[in-house]
Amino acid sequence: MSQPPHPKSRGAARRAQRTGPTMEDVARIAGVSRGTVSRVLNGGHDVSDAAEAAVREAMRTTGYVVNHHARSLVTRRTNAIAFVLSEPHERLFEDPNFNTLARAAAQQAAARGASLVLMVAGDHEERNRISAYVRSGHVDGVLLVSTHRGDPLVTELAHSALPVVVCGKPLDHTADFRFVAADDREGGRLLTRHLLDLGRRRIGMITGPQDTSGGAERLLGYQDVLGDRFDPGLVVPATEYSLAAGEAAMRSLVAGASDVDAVFAASDLLAAGALAALRDAGRRVPADVALGGFDDSVIARSTVPALTTVRQPIEEVGRQLVRVLFDLLDGRTPDSVTVPVSLVRRASA
Repeated sequence: MSQPPHPKSRGAARRAQRTGPTMEDVARIAGVSRGTVSRVLNGGHDVSDAAEAAVREAMRTTGYVVNHHARSLVTRRTNAIAFVLSEPHERLFEDPNFNTLARAAAQQAAARGASLVLMVAGDHEERNRISAYVRSGHVDGVLLVSTHRGDPLVTELAHSALPVVVCGKPLDHTADFRFVAADDREGGRLLTRHLLDLGRRRIGMITGPQDTSGGAERLLGYQDVLGDRFDPGLVVPATEYSLAAGEAAMRSLVAGASDVDAVFAASDLLAAGALAALRDAGRRVPADVALGGFDDSVIARSTVPALTTVRQPIEEVGRQLVRVLFDLLDGRTPDSVTVPVSLVRRASA
């Protein structure tokens, strides 16, 4: 049975409710130092679970709300971070991965008292505007998502003092950035090995764009497993991660290699497009052609047949992106993070 609050704590709570709670009130009621309260409000580093729980309960009891404006004057922070997607606007709405990633990052940022500013850098003009915005002190740091080799925005940020974390292994300026990535290469190995284990021998691949880390790494995983059996004639690069690109690539692959009996598509969107092309060509999945994707997005569960795919934990990637960025903001030197992936077997392969 819990003990009643100490009389001094009850008095502090009553004063806080009358005059407006302060950090000192929270500290007195929680029975901790003001510094401990401050650490809880700034992410909970070096604070025990019991102390953090006491502080959170004291904040609830008093109705204490962080004054972010006053806090930013002291910390010189804006309490905002930019989520910059280097893709055309329509990709934000077509690919469910981006929505999931942005939501997870926004929730993690909110837990640390910060807002997420979503920005889409789909063309040269937008990249210039975003570069000027983020380098003018409007945000504390940047999350770069779906970067492409040779992107001038990446180069500009590499030469700025702004903390930046990249989603996926950066193909440019590797030494300049921390990154958080799913293990794309291992995912490529898992899916290709699974197709071989099914007895398929003419295994094609629809790759992602080769100027992106996911596109390049997943192709390497496919090559790792096939080794000497790798046939470049069975590889068709998609221009983008989209349904239309997957359908076009599959048509090209079937036209050039009619005996293909399995296909690894580098995303679920590409696989869904490939499925439509195979259906139009009269090829049954999986009887004639086994088909696998990558992501384990909602798309993988909605196709007929449902897609065998590689699950990359997008929500965990989003949370880790924000954690690594805040470590940089707090003066720490975090390592880059590679998140494990796993194979999900469904009816398509």
